[in-house]
Amino acid sequence: MKQPRRYAQIVGWGKYVPADVLTNDALALKVDTSDEWIRTRTGIRERHTASARESSATMAIRAAEQALDVANVDPAKIDMVIVATATPDYLFPATACLVQDALGAHKAGAFDLSAGCSGFVYGLAMAADGIAAGSYDTAMVIGSETLSRIVDWADRSTCVLFGDGAGAVVLAASESPCGVLATVLGADGSGADLLILPNSGFKDPVTPEARSAQMPYIRMNGNEVYRFATRAMGAVAQEALKKAGMGLEQVDLLIPHQANLRIIQSAARHLKLPDEKVFVNLDRYGNTSAASVPIALCEAVETGRLQPGNTVVLAAFGAGLTWGAAVVRWQPLPEEVRRSWWMRLLRWLRLRLAPWSSRVRRVGRHVDTVVGEATGDREQAKSTDRA
Repeated sequence: MKQPRRYAQIVGWGKYVPADVLTNDALALKVDTSDEWIRTRTGIRERHTASARESSATMAIRAAEQALDVANVDPAKIDMVIVATATPDYLFPATACLVQDALGAHKAGAFDLSAGCSGFVYGLAMAADGIAAGSYDTAMVIGSETLSRIVDWADRSTCVLFGDGAGAVVLAASESPCGVLATVLGADGSGADLLILPNSGFKDPVTPEARSAQMPYIRMNGNEVYRFATRAMGAVAQEALKKAGMGLEQVDLLIPHQANLRIIQSAARHLKLPDEKVFVNLDRYGNTSAASVPIALCEAVETGRLQPGNTVVLAAFGAGLTWGAAVVRWQPLPEEVRRSWWMRLLRWLRLRLAPWSSRVRRVGRHVDTVVGEATGDREQAKSTDRA
């Protein structure tokens, strides 16, 4: 008997941005620029920057908690946590593992995904495919960035562009034809040098000189990236629609990667979509890389731009070079399901107890180590006596 197709339905969503806001006027006090220069070239008015106590992990956790609250899902039900980021807290452990631990999602696998600004769409595609294949039933996908820590604040060609923030979604298996209907991903490594964080990896041997070298900053060939982006975003959106068996006339909303207003307008023209069908919040956040699409998705819901039954296209491009798009039929869970009081209580308890659960596991590992060492010493002493 043929099994019904499984769809990955988006049942929860959440975002977090730091409280600190850096306006164009404030930025003009640091570097040779102006509000008019930035707005006319990018469409950005301000961006949020992380405080010393915030990181990609802490922001991801805040966005994830909000998404769980909307979905009313117990963290213990999550099977996979994917964090898309170019600014992880560490190279290892994965930021996703820190998030998984903080949420109390003790049954979940967790990994980071690096695909630049396309990262969230890549993560969404992987989670949706895993659910469709039956590998897991519930997944969380997060985009989180602290780009303010890797921009050169003396370089006006890049520092005016980027901001910090996080966005998250919870996906759950469904037999209804909703959620993620189709995804398309692409890459072209020949353009790797066009948008790069040089001297940030282990391509070369680590020397004392390298260890004391200045922290690396984003380096971008703006003209080349612009030309690539204006071609890629509209094209990949069309390809995803074709894969979903849909036409442009069926699109209710396009949520593009928020990199540059001119790029967004170019993609809209390519798709022949009017302004009211294109979501833009770039002016208030700047380019938050992998976090830009989920943050915009959350705001589209909050402002009523995205309604149940709508077809929304998520499209992005980024370093790599990478690009991707997803066609989503927006059908959140009914309010009475999302607001079940006992599920909310269980989720709240799980989140509050997560730090204590983590401590208990750490103590358990320490005890195992001490007992193991003691047992090993006794066995070694017995062997010595026998000898």
